Amino acid sequence: MNTRITAAVLVAASALALTACSSGSDSSTKSVPSPKASKTPSPDRSPAEKAAGIPPKPTGAQRAELLRALAAANPDIVKYEDKAIDAARNQCSSVDNGSGSGKADLAASQRFTYKDVTTTEAQGKQINQALKGLGFCKV
Repeated sequence: MNTRITAAVLVAASALALTACSSGSDSSTKSVPSPKASKTPSPDRSPAEKAAGIPPKPTGAQRAELLRALAAANPDIVKYEDKAIDAARNQCSSVDNGSGSGKADLAASQRFTYKDVTTTEAQGKQINQALKGLGFCKV
């Protein structure tokens, strides 16, 4: 009896596989657009990012200027450019909400410490000053 059930399952699975794999060479068959083609372009940032005060990803000259400012605070930060850019964008939520208590500096030191890069609170303070000076966090 187990053999019959197994055989029935295999036949059903084969039928489904053949149906899924059949290609329509007929011109009347509608082609299904690829997921890439049907996607709408993603916005610069999500509504949640906007609400948190996170700016869009910088490009071109603005990106280069931001990386230079971050490197001035800690040259190792920019070894991983994309991580540094993401950390800077996220840090804006702390810079905007910073009450001068030093928590924003601590947050920066933690956000910009990754892989083999360590950032001190003093460097975090420099990063925050750079972000404010560039006007990067103004949304």
